[in-house]
Amino acid sequence: MDAIPPSPVPADSAPLVQIRNLHLTVPASAGPVNILRGIDLDLARGEAVGLIGPSGSGKTSLLMVLAGLERATSGSVRLDGREVTALDEDSLARLRRTHVGIVFQAFHLIPTMTALENVAVPLELAGRAGAFDRAREALRAVGLGHRLAHLPGQLSGGEQQRTALARACVMQPLLLLADEPTGNLDHATGAQVMDLLFEMRAAHGSTLLLITHDEDLAARCDRCVHLRDGRVAAAQPGDIDSRVA
Repeated sequence: MDAIPPSPVPADSAPLVQIRNLHLTVPASAGPVNILRGIDLDLARGEAVGLIGPSGSGKTSLLMVLAGLERATSGSVRLDGREVTALDEDSLARLRRTHVGIVFQAFHLIPTMTALENVAVPLELAGRAGAFDRAREALRAVGLGHRLAHLPGQLSGGEQQRTALARACVMQPLLLLADEPTGNLDHATGAQVMDLLFEMRAAHGSTLLLITHDEDLAARCDRCVHLRDGRVAAAQPGDIDSRVA
């Protein structure tokens, strides 16, 4: 199959992401470990959601399942009406490339490629015309129009993360996933990156799921979801739990 079929549920009123009874269990030497224990969660189109909770609560695992980088043990994940858990690896890769942007704490840039080439990669893989022109525009939007030809090793940490952000947003994804994107940056640089993240999310109308331990960042989201022990413990507008580690 060369293309992802159109969404079977095109209604704009439907949540972009629908998660039902999601479980993730992984093997370990001492026995199976239950990481996600029946997650139910909807993400509306265009909203920003802060995902908070202590270390080990399942935040990154949930993000990885949403991105199709981790297979759920059971349950349902629907993205734009499409059942993600039913897709094979090739279809997951296409879905990720066209509908999902991801920004990790580590930058995950290809070290032998320039900033421009790194941002152009998803466009080229998707067969989009004018990949390098679009990549150039994306880098200019994050203030790196003067660093196009630099390799990641020639960029500062903040510049690398801005390059990663440009790469995540260049396809104008429906879903933007960010896992502690400022964790490797100083406070001032991290604040600049987060401003850009929210600006680009708003410009493209993407739904944002942001993992953070920073209560100020979480408060910038439309609502917060609190995970504890692999379950949703709180999902109220503006609910910032002071117990976050």
